[in-house]
Amino acid sequence: MNTVLLLPGLLCDYWTWEHQVAALAPHAGTRVPLFRGLASLEAMAERAMEGAPERVVVVGHSMGARVAFEIWRRWPGRVRGLGLLDTGAHPRRDGEEGKRMALVDLARAKGMAAMAAQWIPPMVHPDRLADRTLIDPMVAMICRSTPDDFAGQQRALLDRADAEPLLPGITCPTLVACGRHDAWAPVAQHEAIAAAVPGARLEIVEGAGHMLPVEKPDDLNRLLIDWLTGIRSD
Repeated sequence: MNTVLLLPGLLCDYWTWEHQVAALAPHAGTRVPLFRGLASLEAMAERAMEGAPERVVVVGHSMGARVAFEIWRRWPGRVRGLGLLDTGAHPRRDGEEGKRMALVDLARAKGMAAMAAQWIPPMVHPDRLADRTLIDPMVAMICRSTPDDFAGQQRALLDRADAEPLLPGITCPTLVACGRHDAWAPVAQHEAIAAAVPGARLEIVEGAGHMLPVEKPDDLNRLLIDWLTGIRSD
């Protein structure tokens, strides 16, 4: 049975993956590392691989997929499969630092809940913004992190290495997926990643924004289970 590392995104933790952990239980072991207190993708990759089996399937969401690229960069021989959800491979863009650090400044000035009120709306499908069963747990998750945690993760993303040169050399089974309405990491971004990775599978999930694992968990679970059936385990 394969072990799947489920790597959370910015400010995310186990809650993001709880549906996948339950659905994958009959098919694979799962591990969900936490990245609070870390300020580089390299440190996050090391934490994710601490105590992991020699060979793993790595599935990352958003920032977690950036960590997945770092795992592939450093330990390609240990990666059986690579899942890249709601993410990008490009380096830092002009103006990105100002936008990210403005949110950190807001968190420091008014608290994480106030920051969440501004950060969440672009992250989910517009139809879900009034769904308290989704939004309230998301706010609670964000508030489990401190402004210092947030600043460290934002710094990790700003200091990221360009992952685009890695894409043509990825040789393991690769799943690229995103929500149709992902405004943060749009569909075209994922089409470009899938086109660059030899044999990659591209899946666009209807009715979801950036937070695919919690917006459309059943759809993602089916994709992951189907994909995992084609990945050899020892």
